[in-house]
Amino acid sequence: RIETKASCCAGECAPVKKDALLIEAPFVSGTLDSGMGRIAVVSPELSFRDRLGGWQARWGVGRMKYLAPPGIYAVGQPSENSPVLVSANYKMSFDALRSSLKGQDAWLLVIDTSGINVWCAAGKGTFGTEEIVRRIKLVQLEKIVTHKTIIVPQLGAPGVNAFEVKKQSGFRVVYGPVRARDLPRFLDSNMKATPEMRQVRFTLRDRLVLTPVELVGWSKVAILIMIALFLLGGIGRDWYSLSRSLDQGVVSALLFLRAYLAGNVLTPVLLPWLPGRSFAVKGAWAGIILTLAVEGYGLAHPAFFGNTLSAAAWLFLLPAISSFFGLNFTGASTYTSLSGVQREMKIAVPVQSVCAVLGSGLWLAGLFV
Repeated sequence: RIETKASCCAGECAPVKKDALLIEAPFVSGTLDSGMGRIAVVSPELSFRDRLGGWQARWGVGRMKYLAPPGIYAVGQPSENSPVLVSANYKMSFDALRSSLKGQDAWLLVIDTSGINVWCAAGKGTFGTEEIVRRIKLVQLEKIVTHKTIIVPQLGAPGVNAFEVKKQSGFRVVYGPVRARDLPRFLDSNMKATPEMRQVRFTLRDRLVLTPVELVGWSKVAILIMIALFLLGGIGRDWYSLSRSLDQGVVSALLFLRAYLAGNVLTPVLLPWLPGRSFAVKGAWAGIILTLAVEGYGLAHPAFFGNTLSAAAWLFLLPAISSFFGLNFTGASTYTSLSGVQREMKIAVPVQSVCAVLGSGLWLAGLFV
């Protein structure tokens, strides 16, 4: 990773040496002369390495290290009159932007968001006014283009004060469309967005591509809980029985796994149709669907739970577990806000905790019946 060689102190940036903005990275395909020397050119075509890296990031492999060096890049053969598009340095955001610009000539101003995507970084404050102004000054954008306009992703708007950007840098902020794929039409229509371009969607595909990282993120904790349930399942009035662990312990571990999947997979899949606005409530409903199926099976097969206390325990545990992981999915949705999530957690987490304690108590009591 190569950072620009300029430095800023108290808002003033030191002069940038010729070619200091030239970034070396695997996805750089060439260079282009500009008013600030040579600048890296990136291809709008994603390589196998790019796609593999994106797939790995989806599964949480090297997620926080999957980033592009901040700085200025070129796509096509931009001139001093070409548009300037702002992006986060999370490489999947960067790749989505450049791959949408086939046949376009543009400058890409990549700001440092610590490897976080545009929407999340805007909520955290890393995709914001200060960093945009800082990066404009670092690359001395006024020497690369003659116009005074930058295009910021619409999902980055919560973190950007357009008035302050203009005041501090001289560059006017125009908000681009929600989806990068709409950028060619947006640019061709003189930066005019249609209502459809402004509409935020969270489709089934959008939700499904986010589930792997949610599954992996909690997988270690889930495995430890399943192991604990398996081992504790052997406890009873005769102290410990391996056969009981292989019976009730395995059943309990698998029930937890199903609740884990209900919260992390079933909730995102059924999100628009599950009752309630809160993700915790939606997750609870996914758990209730699972509970009805499991308890129905238990009624038909009385030996499945072992006893009434164990059956009652999972009436509390399944919705609570599913609700917890459903609530966790709020961080992946563009339909939530930080303040909204905080309010939801104040209500949901205590309820989930009470249900988890009651369910755990009944489950442990059931081992001694």
